[in-house]
Amino acid sequence: MTIEQQLQEAITRQGTIHLTLVDPDSQSPEEAADIARGATAGGTTAILVGGSVGVGGRGLECTVQEIKGSTKVPTIIFPSDVGSVSIAADAIFFLCLLNSRNVAYLSTNQALGAVFIKRYGVEPLPVAYIIVEPGGTVGWIGDARLVPRNKPEIAAAYALAGKYMGMRWIYLEAGSGVSDTVPPVMVKAAKAAIDDTKLIVGGGIRTDKQAALLAQAGADVIVTGTAIEEDADIENKIASFVRAIQH
Repeated sequence: MTIEQQLQEAITRQGTIHLTLVDPDSQSPEEAADIARGATAGGTTAILVGGSVGVGGRGLECTVQEIKGSTKVPTIIFPSDVGSVSIAADAIFFLCLLNSRNVAYLSTNQALGAVFIKRYGVEPLPVAYIIVEPGGTVGWIGDARLVPRNKPEIAAAYALAGKYMGMRWIYLEAGSGVSDTVPPVMVKAAKAAIDDTKLIVGGGIRTDKQAALLAQAGADVIVTGTAIEEDADIENKIASFVRAIQH
């Protein structure tokens, strides 16, 4: 069974699933493995490995290897650029940043990275990536024309475009560590537009209440990263997110 099939089946069983984002720049590979163990015990479905700024090389590879040795859930790369490919990973989000003004994030990095993805045998997951205000570091790095928070119809239009381009996953991103999440009304509008195409939501999600509201609005996948970096009890933190989004 492919990683994509595993994620799809988990969504079918659970309704909404949780993914834990680990940034190799924020801790050592051994610490990342500890986070992965705690997150797995808490019920996360997969571990995402990535960050907004230049994640790649030996640091990425060592982090992925340590995580792979500490958990049996899939390890998926969340790339920042063409260098964010690891031969040890199970899969990679093959991102197209739809609202970027820079062609590098629309097709150039994808063309260059595709060669390595095929060579390494890493499973690509086609993801339409859409950045919403405030956008955080990823919005700046990706030169995104940020979707205004009060314009859910724009997010819905981009999401539908991603679906029509053949993407099987749509990702609404508010930016890592930002003060608020993607508005639930925007999530609802995007999900209504794309119907059965799966919707991922991340950025600014620090509480189980926020996660629950996004799941109720239509998110199929909730991604958290900063929240777990700020909490010493990873297992219970993830468990609270999982309980919230599945009820």
